[in-house]
Amino acid sequence: MIDAVLEEADHKMDQAVAHAGHEFATIRTGRANPALLSRITVDYYGTETPLEHISSFTVPEARLLVVQPYDKSAIGDIERALQESDLGLNPSNDGNVIRLTFPTLTEERRKELIKLVRGLAEDGRVAIRNVRRHSKDSIESEDVSKDDIHRAEKTLQEMTDRHVEKLDELLATKEEELLEV
Repeated sequence: MIDAVLEEADHKMDQAVAHAGHEFATIRTGRANPALLSRITVDYYGTETPLEHISSFTVPEARLLVVQPYDKSAIGDIERALQESDLGLNPSNDGNVIRLTFPTLTEERRKELIKLVRGLAEDGRVAIRNVRRHSKDSIESEDVSKDDIHRAEKTLQEMTDRHVEKLDELLATKEEELLEV
């Protein structure tokens, strides 16, 4: 039973790290990245549809992202959704594709984004620690010897440390991207 609790804890911690990584990908770094558009939804024939379901993305240059809709009649709706998003980008529409040019980030904006990324990383750490706490409670409620409980808690702590380390590596990588000029 303890093995099942540890296995579930490992899975949930992996999910917390993956979620934080996904959140990091949605932060704009001054470099074109299609993952930034993953949160954008478009009013497509009266239905809120994720942008990636109705268009394809290409990155011809480091600071240029091209959105090509599958249905040319939706280009106006896509452009409107991009303008209303919180990305701060100004789309240009030539009738076939939408081009998004990523301006370089100011030093002040970089610092703001680093604070935001660190906050997201801390949320991930809290999620991992919550999984550890719930798993520890489950282990302690088991009817097994104190030695087994102690060994399981030690394994759980090692697992927690490993996942926090992965999260810190993701954070360091994202901070490097943000500081890159």
